[in-house]
Amino acid sequence: MSIPLPVDGRHVLHTIEVKHGGDAQTGVVTAGLYLDGQLRAQSKVPARFPVAHGHIEVRTSQVGLRRCHFVADDGTERRLDPDPKSAEGRRMRFAHEHPLASGFIGAVSVLMLLIGVGLNMLQAAGPISEIPLLAEKFGTFESPLHLPVWLNLALGFGAVVGAMERAMGMRHHWLLDGGAGT
Repeated sequence: MSIPLPVDGRHVLHTIEVKHGGDAQTGVVTAGLYLDGQLRAQSKVPARFPVAHGHIEVRTSQVGLRRCHFVADDGTERRLDPDPKSAEGRRMRFAHEHPLASGFIGAVSVLMLLIGVGLNMLQAAGPISEIPLLAEKFGTFESPLHLPVWLNLALGFGAVVGAMERAMGMRHHWLLDGGAGT
């Protein structure tokens, strides 16, 4: 993700690089700030890098980049442009070149998230309600749905694919993607 910003009368390319998988030993996800290709700072995510005339905020989710914005001193915000070769860049180019198909894919991803998470949560409520402390206080719950294992796995996979598609499009909603944020 990058953005040109004025520094000392000239435009300097500010680039953020995020290692999504995290460090091999610790699993800590870090972001690096590069100015005209030179590494200037690194931070654990979520990160806030002070730059000329503001700062850059970086947050990830479990499935990709959640936020990468330049916030100016006056409070205005601009999203950094993704690298055209990255998943986010290819997804945004697809959205620009094929807006109807992109909108359809976006709607399907939301639907997959809602169905996958909703149905699996409904089925998980039964065993959770049988925990003695909860059963005493609230009673038990019998799910009206009993889906086969293969369908539960397919719904879970669909929810993961939907979440990944939303992350590639850099869309985040607290209700839909709330569990996927850090």
